[in-house]
Amino acid sequence: MQRQESVEPWALRFAQFINRFGTLRVSVLFVFLTLIFTMTGTYFLRIYIIGDVKLEDFMSAIILTIVSAPWVLFFFSELVKQLERSRGHLAEVITQLERLREEDILLSRELQNNIKQLNYEIEQRKNAQAERENVFVELENEIKDRAEKEAQALRLSTLLRSIIDASPDLIYYRNEEGQFAGCNRVAEQMTGRTEAELIGLTPHEVWEEELASQVAASDHEVLEKNASITEEIWLRFADGRRGYFEMRKVPFYAKDGSRLGLLAFGRDITERKQAENIVAKASKDKTKFIATISHELRTPLNGIVGLSRMLRDTKLDKEQFNWVSTIYASGITLGNIFNDIIDIDRMGRDKLELSLKTVSIKDFTEELSSIIKLLAADKNLAFDTEIREPLPDFVEVDGTRLRQILWNLLFNAVKFTQKGKVSLSVEARTSGDGISHVTFRVGDTGVGIPQTELDKIFAMYYQVNLPEHQSATGTGIGLAICQQMVSLMNGEIKVSSEIGKGTCFTVELPLPISKRPMQVEELQVRGLNILLVEDIELNVMVAKALLEKLDQHVDVAMTGGEAIKMVRDKQYDLILLDIQLPDMTGFDVATTLHDEGLVEQTSIVALTANVIKRRQEYLDSGMDDVIAKPVKKSRMIEVFNSLFSEQPYDAHKPKEEEPDRELDAILDLDLLQMLVDTIGHEMVSTSVKVFEENMPVYLEILQLSLSANEKDEVCSQAHKIKGAAGSVGLARVQKVANQIQQGDHPAWWENVHDWVEELTFAAVQDMQKLSDWLTKQDIDD
Repeated sequence: MQRQESVEPWALRFAQFINRFGTLRVSVLFVFLTLIFTMTGTYFLRIYIIGDVKLEDFMSAIILTIVSAPWVLFFFSELVKQLERSRGHLAEVITQLERLREEDILLSRELQNNIKQLNYEIEQRKNAQAERENVFVELENEIKDRAEKEAQALRLSTLLRSIIDASPDLIYYRNEEGQFAGCNRVAEQMTGRTEAELIGLTPHEVWEEELASQVAASDHEVLEKNASITEEIWLRFADGRRGYFEMRKVPFYAKDGSRLGLLAFGRDITERKQAENIVAKASKDKTKFIATISHELRTPLNGIVGLSRMLRDTKLDKEQFNWVSTIYASGITLGNIFNDIIDIDRMGRDKLELSLKTVSIKDFTEELSSIIKLLAADKNLAFDTEIREPLPDFVEVDGTRLRQILWNLLFNAVKFTQKGKVSLSVEARTSGDGISHVTFRVGDTGVGIPQTELDKIFAMYYQVNLPEHQSATGTGIGLAICQQMVSLMNGEIKVSSEIGKGTCFTVELPLPISKRPMQVEELQVRGLNILLVEDIELNVMVAKALLEKLDQHVDVAMTGGEAIKMVRDKQYDLILLDIQLPDMTGFDVATTLHDEGLVEQTSIVALTANVIKRRQEYLDSGMDDVIAKPVKKSRMIEVFNSLFSEQPYDAHKPKEEEPDRELDAILDLDLLQMLVDTIGHEMVSTSVKVFEENMPVYLEILQLSLSANEKDEVCSQAHKIKGAAGSVGLARVQKVANQIQQGDHPAWWENVHDWVEELTFAAVQDMQKLSDWLTKQDIDD
């Protein structure tokens, strides 16, 4: 193949040359070239051999060439033809070989590619096998890990389930449709059903309708607001027992954030509730005890103070006057001790409050000094009063509380001073903001207080250890109350003392300067027809004497029933009503008189020794004001002037317009108009506001008591609502509350839930009507 390739080029070129110029032309050219070659060869050969050339030498060469040339030409022609055929065949062979070579190359390449692909596939299969083996290993590890995790999850699930079941708390969860989806053992015990039995049920299929509605309502609130809530509710166990539960309800979610339902956790706080009830009852009992003791002690004290005060106004010699003055001062001292005891109870119930009035500091100081002088004189002590001008004419202050503060300090000064003097000074510094900073100083020359004790004397029940003056020890509550009251007035109380030389207490109070004139202490109204309702002869004698001395006409009733009968028979301008009567309470008397419409033109003033209650509580119970025992002449004049002097009630004054029937069925318009005319629009609005603030609490307690099936508490709360509603003219609320309080009604349990629902509705709707009516009255005024 290589040799053929070496010959092939000149033969192919020669054959191509012949084919290009033609066989004949090439043959003639070949003959011509042969003749030339022969003749030239002959010439040189003859010259070389013989050395001479003849013509015949050329002729023989020419003839020989002519004779041989055709054969040579034929030979060459055949040779060319053979060569051409060979070339064609060779070309075909070469072409075929080239094709075969190309195919071989392609096959070789394809084979190489296949080999590469095969090698790659083999490698891939090796890798895949390795990966498969790794996957199997990983799968085995994963299966092992999953098995371990499942075992751990099972253990944790079992542990969690054990914890949930062992928990003393109630636990359940519900889905979005409100159906139980699971619970713990406490829930099973409560409902009397297993978890499997509970799953798929709604609260209405588990509990009675009322309880189920409460549970479903709070659950709905959690899902609607998508927020957790805490509530307290009475739940009933399957065995009939009831438990008071503090429920915490929260929404819970899946990993993808979708909400699954709600979880509820309930802690049985029945014992705590019972403890709270016991504490509340103990507090009520304590308050009742203090009120009873206060009433029982103030009743004779009322006679002592009243009669001694009246006796001082008679003709007495100096010695008799001093004796009576001592009795009078001692009575006032006892009264202030009672006030301290009562204020302790009020502080414990956060009911200590201030009642600001216009007071002249100068007159106030002189009045207080006149009483202290009697106590000081009884111990042969001097008493100095210093009023440092300038003082503001009038300030706004709770005179009763201020008197109680200074009384405690002055009484202690007299008590702990054996010789020397006691002093009271007052001065004031007025700032530009309308506030007068008034400073009272109470000093004495008594035993003094050790420096180590000064920071303790304001603690409740704390007493300074004074062995040489054991007779001068006290209860240890006066200074504690003083500090509380001074703090309530935004003031400051300080003390400085030196053993054997005396003590000085300083009280600094920021008091607003009053722009209103002080209420005139002189009685502005006389000749009133007054009904005094009092069951104790001594109190009747004192109060009747005082009223008649004030030029009033007095009738007396000793029982509530007698008072009601007398009011039915006669019109009175004022009823002074004791709260504790032998047959009923003063509140019951007032309620009856209001219900029968007997006091539309009559003011009712509570006359009571029970100062535990706040003034607003008496107003809410149908009273127009309250006077505490022992009765003070100044307080009596103050109440009379406030009720009658400014706008005396005209019984013949015609009504301006006839109320519409719908409003008349909701509100007691006559009572409301009377209240506006007598105590003023502002006071009525204040009373209504207090009722509006307290009513939600009343209703909540009522609902809770009803849920707990506490019939007595439901009736009691309804009675409270009835009295409060009646005092602000909410006739329909009062009527519904009266139905609820009638616990002896034969169908009470069948109707009480409807009544409570009606009461809740009326409280909201009627309060709006009342507010609109008061607004209209204010605009008309």
